[in-house]
Amino acid sequence: MKPHSRGVFVTFDWLVFTKALGLCAALIMAIGAQNAYVLKMGIQKQHVLLTLAVCITLDALLIAAGVLGMGVLVQSSPILLSIARWGGAAFLLCYGLRSWAAVLRRNTLQVEVQPEAITALRALLTILAISLLNPHVYLDTVVLLGSIGGSYPLAMQPSFILGAATASLLWFSVLGFAAQALSRYLSRPIAWQWIDGITGGTMLFLAGSLVMA
Repeated sequence: MKPHSRGVFVTFDWLVFTKALGLCAALIMAIGAQNAYVLKMGIQKQHVLLTLAVCITLDALLIAAGVLGMGVLVQSSPILLSIARWGGAAFLLCYGLRSWAAVLRRNTLQVEVQPEAITALRALLTILAISLLNPHVYLDTVVLLGSIGGSYPLAMQPSFILGAATASLLWFSVLGFAAQALSRYLSRPIAWQWIDGITGGTMLFLAGSLVMA
């Protein structure tokens, strides 16, 4: 165990790490503008490392800011703790049901394999805009993950941040580097139906764990 700067002993908790990893993975696997852009850059082999670095770094910073900031507020108020618990469970329930509803729809991504080359600056500005101007990014990282992670004791919050950041690192790395090999499969509706089904099931399980906590 390592002493925290405030005198709190910080210890790695595998259970908290795993829950955070599963929650973050379920959130970022849903089809969205950020994932679509990463997939597009991977298929087109344009500025993949730059795009992945921006996505992963921003996720880690926003998650940490949400957990640490919300943690101070939540821990100081039992009312906020209850709001974080039940609000997070309600959000996960709605999100999970929405993901399962998407299984009944046909979701595909159309990406040009031989596009016009773009500069690194343009790629950087584009992914920054897609990430920072998207309200769902803040809802997922700062609000949802921040409130849930902030409800844990201070000693466990680093494990939650690390778990969530690890999920972001793994997902974006796989999505970017394997995009070209998986492009013909990801363009099929059945692939995204499986992803949405797994996402929905995971989020409903996490919602139940919050309620039963």
